Amino acid sequence: MTAPVDPVRVQRQKVANLVSKGIRLGTGLYVVASVVFFVGFATGFTRPQVWIIVILMIIGSALLAPAMVFNYGVKAAEREDRKTGK
Repeated sequence: MTAPVDPVRVQRQKVANLVSKGIRLGTGLYVVASVVFFVGFATGFTRPQVWIIVILMIIGSALLAPAMVFNYGVKAAEREDRKTGK
């Protein structure tokens, strides 16, 4: 007999997967912005390079900030479940 599936844990796992993707994507955008920044620094900044850096930083922040908050929430919920024995 299989154990019943807890819908809260299923939903939490979905959120954790989205959080993981958000953190990876946000961090990746920061890395690309950093590369463009250093290339621009070495070669002299052009207007498109500056816009690319700014846009990547804004989108990266918009993805990364909520993902980090939700990541903290998911980990806290899992920690609480372990503590209470659920």
